[in-house]
Amino acid sequence: MWLNDTIGFVPKNSWAIDPFGYSPTMAYLFRRMGFENMLIQRTHYELKKELAWNKNLEYVWRQSWDANETTDIFVHMMPFYSYDIPHTCGPEPAICCQFDFARSHGFSYELCPWGQYPVETNPENVQERALKLLDQYRKKSTLYRTNTLLVPLGDDFRYVTAEEAEAQFRNYQMIFDYINSTPSLNAEAKFGTLDDYFQTLREEADRINYSVPREIGSGQISGFPSLSGDFFTYADRQKDYWSGYYVSRPFFKAVDRVLEQTLRASEMLMAFLLGHCQRPQCEKLPMRYAYKLTAARRNLALFQHHDGVTGTAKDHVVLDYGTRMHTSLQDLQIFMSKAIEVLLGIRQEKYDQTPALFDPEQVRSKYDALPMHRAISARKGTVQSVVLFNPLEQTREEVVMVVVSRQDVSVLDSNWTCVQSQVSPELQHDESKIFTGRHRIHWKASIPAMGLQTYYIANGFAGCEKAKPAKLKFSSKLSSIPCLAPYACSKVEGDTVEIMNRHQVLTFDVKHGLLQKVIHKNGLQNVVVEEIALYSSSGGAYLFLPDGDAQPIIKSGGNLVISEGILMQEVYSYPKTSWEKTPVSHSTRIYNGGNTVQDFLIEKEYHVELLGKDFNDRELIVRYKTDTNNKRIFYSDLNGYQMSRRETYDKIPLQGNYYPMPSLAFMQGSNGQRFSVHSRQALGAASLKEGWLEIMLDRRLVRDDGRGLGQGVMDNRVMNVVFHILMESNISSTSDPVSNPLPLSPSLLSHRVNAQLNYPLHAFIAKKPQEISAPTHSRSFSPLAAPLPCDLHIVSFKVPRPSKYSQQQQQLGDPRLVLMLHRRNWDSSYCKKGQSQCTAVADESVNLFNMFKDLTVLNARATSLNLLHDDTEMLGYTEQFGDVARDGRVIIPPMEIQAYKFELRPGQ
Repeated sequence: MWLNDTIGFVPKNSWAIDPFGYSPTMAYLFRRMGFENMLIQRTHYELKKELAWNKNLEYVWRQSWDANETTDIFVHMMPFYSYDIPHTCGPEPAICCQFDFARSHGFSYELCPWGQYPVETNPENVQERALKLLDQYRKKSTLYRTNTLLVPLGDDFRYVTAEEAEAQFRNYQMIFDYINSTPSLNAEAKFGTLDDYFQTLREEADRINYSVPREIGSGQISGFPSLSGDFFTYADRQKDYWSGYYVSRPFFKAVDRVLEQTLRASEMLMAFLLGHCQRPQCEKLPMRYAYKLTAARRNLALFQHHDGVTGTAKDHVVLDYGTRMHTSLQDLQIFMSKAIEVLLGIRQEKYDQTPALFDPEQVRSKYDALPMHRAISARKGTVQSVVLFNPLEQTREEVVMVVVSRQDVSVLDSNWTCVQSQVSPELQHDESKIFTGRHRIHWKASIPAMGLQTYYIANGFAGCEKAKPAKLKFSSKLSSIPCLAPYACSKVEGDTVEIMNRHQVLTFDVKHGLLQKVIHKNGLQNVVVEEIALYSSSGGAYLFLPDGDAQPIIKSGGNLVISEGILMQEVYSYPKTSWEKTPVSHSTRIYNGGNTVQDFLIEKEYHVELLGKDFNDRELIVRYKTDTNNKRIFYSDLNGYQMSRRETYDKIPLQGNYYPMPSLAFMQGSNGQRFSVHSRQALGAASLKEGWLEIMLDRRLVRDDGRGLGQGVMDNRVMNVVFHILMESNISSTSDPVSNPLPLSPSLLSHRVNAQLNYPLHAFIAKKPQEISAPTHSRSFSPLAAPLPCDLHIVSFKVPRPSKYSQQQQQLGDPRLVLMLHRRNWDSSYCKKGQSQCTAVADESVNLFNMFKDLTVLNARATSLNLLHDDTEMLGYTEQFGDVARDGRVIIPPMEIQAYKFELRPGQ
């Protein structure tokens, strides 16, 4: 959109030479944005060899679920080791380097390492130079099917002076002139853009049929094979697999996700503010924050760079990324805290000059610090309101937590009705002082879809039961743990300890503080042996190069605190290790909300401090050794959008069997038993032995691994990693992972667990307590006419150009709001209703015209995912998608993402 607004250009070719492996999700998104072609470079050297052998380096990329060829996009894969000039003219770098004329003396670039240098082209040597270069072109062309050849000419940090550009141009033009004026060479050479290349190639493919017998092609462009799948894990030579970056700088991989979900929530609130507004007066708040919202989008987008979220930037660049994201997080939270006042009807005057009445419940003191919970003071005779925003499209029943500085409080809902609650001590990673002195209050909240709900923390409210203290049990081998008033404390007896809720019983080994098994209420038992271990390794930010297997680090005799409450039960383990300060402590929690998604999961939170030289060249993992007979096959997600099947092979090294895990990995046994780990940040995962699933948590590496960074990864931050583990049994026969090469889909329950983890509730606390006697209104905001079906996800609901909103009145034609919907594909051999308040799935259509309560939808139309093309057929969608303007019906096949533009007006 920026390119179109600024210079009137709409791209249709993608160029991505430097990401380390490639995901088909990008191919899907580009296709639905109206792109026609893609170019990629960093794929496994053995795969390049295999594709080149069969002339399949140019192919049509198709999504694994697509039976109708609607997702096909043409791809050019570069054939050699690198994208620099020595590796782009042909197969012999020593020759190609002689045609990088910026490597001559007089420029500051590295000279050719092969010992033969470029020479200036002149009439005397032009024939010899041209034939030498053309021979490389000819050899390279034998790897492709057509007579059109692409030769990129550039590198990192090039074309910085006019002289450099002139040197390349002058020499090549002379060579091209010679080739083009010598008919016997049978060649034409010229400068061109990427688009020139793809257009020339497509014209040739229209004239000449390059199809191979029995090959599955594509209706999009004939003469090329169609392929499905992804390109992880990348290796550029020998055993150098690039699986380290899946985990490098994990703290910032987590911040990335927090900014993403906060931006999405802020965009929603801005859309509601403007949708409900008809006068210039109420536009003031959103308009004042429009530029900060735009900055947040840009700061988040910047970090998606292949040296940003990957963790492969220099320390000072990490600081810049981190500071930008931190600034945007602060800005968005201030905007949200003011927006909720308007939507709840508290901020009547709608001016932005007065400070917000609410603070975000989580506060980050600096860009690389963990968020802290803001404590509610709860003085006698006062209430403090807590406002919860639910950014999901379904009503949410969830056990929520806030921190209070004193424990004798009650929880009330927005009608001032008492709500059952529990209180337990707040814990910290400190052997000598395990309690912070503050307390956690848990209660079950219910928040409307995309809406707001208020609860009150009261002290001294007559007729309300106070929060029920959890029972505490200790096993203190490392240091003594004092009992904390008002809790009842006891010592752990025996070698094992259990916590349980309505669905499962978890058994832990007391000596090590690690999970051992899970017994389900239907009697099924699962072995789940938790192990925390370290690899010794010699890689760097990009490469994982382990020296042998990981060694367990937990010794017998740590500290254990068990909290047993009515809503939440927890085992907190501060384990004994060989080091004075253990690098990891962890909590395991289960919930008892009754009828909530949380009731089915196990929450694991690992506090990681991989700091100091003791952990140099070490990589920390957690491993779950289960009795799932998965045959070393597991499934991990790509971009949180689709799953990919992963099989462990003995023929490749351990590091090559590690795969990216942006948000989910699961194993499935032959009996249909599934073991899933959902993550709220990107990490790397592997299944190295039958029934094992391991996930890397952090890595600290002294050396540079020679891929351009020029340093190790030593700037580890203190961080928390949260997983939601789910164990499911099928209700009908499932696909066999061994024989089925296609990915399996998560269950409906699994999708919901992932959504709640990655789109958490946003909590805001009133800055000032109120006197209990002061009456307050019932405060909630419920914008949807009804919750959306469980498999329909709102990717975004936003105002694309917030700063132009008021000028851009509808008469300019383009509607000012956008809704993007994704229909999730789920495995129907697992429980349909998601074992939770799932009322409907999207088999029936949803109507856009009556989706919102008290708002009228006008001027609706379907559009591309970059909002630039309203001709939906060119994007590969079915005809029905374009009909939305007529009857408002939204029909989305599983896996599709669809975008709609429209106007909103207050009133029905």
